[in-house]
Amino acid sequence: MHEIIYMKAFYEPWWQFDGWEKEVVSRKLFSTAAEAKSFFMEMKDAFAVRYPYQSAKGEAFIAFWTEEEQVFCEACDDDLQTYHGLIWLVDGKPVHFS
Repeated sequence: MHEIIYMKAFYEPWWQFDGWEKEVVSRKLFSTAAEAKSFFMEMKDAFAVRYPYQSAKGEAFIAFWTEEEQVFCEACDDDLQTYHGLIWLVDGKPVHFS
């Protein structure tokens, strides 16, 4: 089963820190790689229009952000960047094409 996840957090999606699932905004399941890829690319293109910066790690993870979307963290006395991340999982593991 293919799953495309959209998460919004103060770190890029590939870190998947403990509790990262609490940052998930939406999940969508697909039975084929073609359907998942089509949706992933559609989401990627939509985020690329809204956010000027992006970074990817492998085929499974991509993060988008804008410098304007930051939140001040009192505990760390610094601004934290907000990232919009997409994750593509296959049977619960990051997709990897050979």
